[in-house]
Amino acid sequence: MRQARSSAAAKPRVQKRPGASGVPAATSSTPVSSRTRRPTSQAGGGSRAAAVRQPLAKRRPRESSPRAQEAGPGEPPPEPALLPPPPPPTPATPTSSVSTLDLGEQRERWETFQKRQKLSFEGAAKLLLDTFEYQGLVKHTGGCHCGAVRFEVWASADLHIFDCNCSICKKKQNRHFIVPASRFKLLKGAESLTTYTFNTHKAQHTFCKKCGVQSFYTPRSNPGGFGIAPHCLDEGTVRSVVIEEFNGSNWEKAMKEHKTIKNMSKE
Repeated sequence: MRQARSSAAAKPRVQKRPGASGVPAATSSTPVSSRTRRPTSQAGGGSRAAAVRQPLAKRRPRESSPRAQEAGPGEPPPEPALLPPPPPPTPATPTSSVSTLDLGEQRERWETFQKRQKLSFEGAAKLLLDTFEYQGLVKHTGGCHCGAVRFEVWASADLHIFDCNCSICKKKQNRHFIVPASRFKLLKGAESLTTYTFNTHKAQHTFCKKCGVQSFYTPRSNPGGFGIAPHCLDEGTVRSVVIEEFNGSNWEKAMKEHKTIKNMSKE
């Protein structure tokens, strides 16, 4: 009896874990390496273990497209945005260069005219258009005393001057001839101009802030045009001057009786 008990005590007891399928659990005398080693005969066991042991740096994440990132989980990626078609090429304008114009037999003559006058294509066209549209007129240039304000105006070489005797024109000796606004061009000095108005504020008495000279203004009689001071024009373009007195002191009556002054700013 004692020998049977001692032999039974020499054999290690096998403890079963709950849920184990008859496989004995390793005792404390079993080496650690034998516990962690798994047989390669299990389905997929070796590949899964290798995947777990693989460092994360070597596992390249799967890149997703920007459209897939914009889409929420479970949503299909949005449709790619359609780019607008490229704009059609801009056709060359007829006035861009002489090569685009069908001048025919006049091409050589036109090019010779440009070289002789030392003009660009645009400058030559402007000269011819001005000569045709302002036929019978000349281009006057002028400005204030200090030179800050400069302008050009197309008008007759024979000037018809109004000498007004209203309160302000009498004090500043405002003699002027009237032209449509389309024939006047301010070349420089817009920032040097200031304006004085009074009474009805229809007349715009502009003058240079530096020297005080009024070389042109907007008259009450023709708010759609300009009144030009003939004494502020450069020399060489005025052929003759005719002066007509205008009774500006009784302005309403004078305007009613005058037959042509109110239409002088019209084309």
